[in-house]
Amino acid sequence: MTRAHSLEHKESSGRHQRSKLERLNRALVLLVLVAVVLYAAIVGYMYAKQDTLLYKPSGALPDPKTIGLADVDVISLPMADGVMLTAWSASSAIEGAPTVLFFHGQSGNLGDRADRLREILNNGFGLLAPSYRGFPGSGGEPSEIALISDGLEMFDMLDAEGADIVLHGQSLGTGVAAAVAEQRPDAQLLVLEAPFTATVDVAAERYPLLPVSALMKDQFATRDLINQISVPILIFHGAQDETVPLHHGEALAEMAGDNAQLHVIPNGGHNDLWSHGLWDEVHNTLAQ
Repeated sequence: MTRAHSLEHKESSGRHQRSKLERLNRALVLLVLVAVVLYAAIVGYMYAKQDTLLYKPSGALPDPKTIGLADVDVISLPMADGVMLTAWSASSAIEGAPTVLFFHGQSGNLGDRADRLREILNNGFGLLAPSYRGFPGSGGEPSEIALISDGLEMFDMLDAEGADIVLHGQSLGTGVAAAVAEQRPDAQLLVLEAPFTATVDVAAERYPLLPVSALMKDQFATRDLINQISVPILIFHGAQDETVPLHHGEALAEMAGDNAQLHVIPNGGHNDLWSHGLWDEVHNTLAQ
């Protein structure tokens, strides 16, 4: 091979290598662009659908008398902004017994909590259990600001009637109940059933690759106010809770200090704490 042919061969080989590198770079750039577009699409979807992920109303609100709540009345409550809420209400059967202001969880409707409400009534307590905005029987759309505002209005309504009030929050409802307790220190007791430090913290654990703190509008940050609550607090959490892990309840109890009692239920999950004696502990505490 002549010198000229050798140089030509090297130049051809170099061009081939450069071409391969250029194709590889283009492929890598394309992959990065596709990944960015997909990630942006996922972020956009989660942002747009966050309300349906946090609030999950379903079913029709039953007549409480058909599900074993014979003493419960269905009432309509007009809120300050004109939105009409449906609530289940019962007067205390025992003189001097408190009224439980009950805030339910994120899904279904009040009928799904009939067993809980029945236990409350069986102890002679009064009851006011609202169906959130946007949930069966109630108008409006749910939001953190609106749910807490509604809770404060209902607390003030009961307080004006002279009732001693126990605030009970279940899962999502713990964020509402805690916020009401922080602003209404004359409540008798705050019960937190399977609580979270914040809804945004739960979301961050489920979606670690998404910027949920920047995306999430309704963050229900109980961790930021629990040490400002002077109302006595009972926290119940199942050790087997896969929806809101136990460390959330433990963290809240630590933040609240001596003002809170933490009851860890070894075999408890997220929705079965009442079958493990939750209400017995509440009743015993109130009887002291």
